[in-house]
Amino acid sequence: MNPALWISKTGLSAQDARLTSISNNLANVNTTAFKKDRTLFADLFYQNQRAPGSPLDQQDNTPIGTQYGTGVKIVGTQKEFSVGNIQNTGQKLDVAITGDGFFQVQLANGDVGYTRAGNFQRNQDGVLTTAQGLPLQPQIEIPANTTDIQIGKDGTVRATVAGQTDPEELGQLTLVNFMNPAGLSAQGDNLYQETAASGEPTEGTPGEDGLGQLEQGALEGSNVQVVEEMVDMITVQRAYEMNAKMVSAADDMLKFVTQTL
Repeated sequence: MNPALWISKTGLSAQDARLTSISNNLANVNTTAFKKDRTLFADLFYQNQRAPGSPLDQQDNTPIGTQYGTGVKIVGTQKEFSVGNIQNTGQKLDVAITGDGFFQVQLANGDVGYTRAGNFQRNQDGVLTTAQGLPLQPQIEIPANTTDIQIGKDGTVRATVAGQTDPEELGQLTLVNFMNPAGLSAQGDNLYQETAASGEPTEGTPGEDGLGQLEQGALEGSNVQVVEEMVDMITVQRAYEMNAKMVSAADDMLKFVTQTL
């Protein structure tokens, strides 16, 4: 069997996986705080017919070897945590992170999740939650008779209550960061969870210790660049076509051999 068939098959699988990542990026081009995926590849093991430096005779060694590659493999997919465009919304409960960091939320099972999507809401108890209804941590409770809310760049939350002239401080929004954010596990719903690869979260005040500041009345957009993804898609299409041509060429060679012999 011609090895080129199997090598080209790995190339087709690799380009198919890359196209899947590109399509997911484009599908989420308008998702709040979405972070695009990048597919990473590596070449497979080599068949060594002759190792570099093998002796040619008693005095000389070969300067090169004879090595045949066996294809390509997918190493993994990596989230790129560059900051997306900040979009002004004018909504008091919309908060964007202008830099590094994640909000903490309490998941339904009691675990802690992390998100950069700051399109917050107020539930029936006045607690500040995500758009999916998950309460922020530390918890912020907004009084029912609140007429105005101010969220500072450092995360301080103040509310003006009806009948009072001075704002009342309700609490502090904090951010966390990780040694390796790319190691976080994406859960969907704009949520991430800690893994052994990400390291433990480090909590701090927005604007300090390398954490980004908060911007009230704004949301972070997706960091997907449509033109860049479209160019990548064209590259993938051409690479897929070339691998398919190689399959066809190997098939023609086998066809010639079987018909001739």
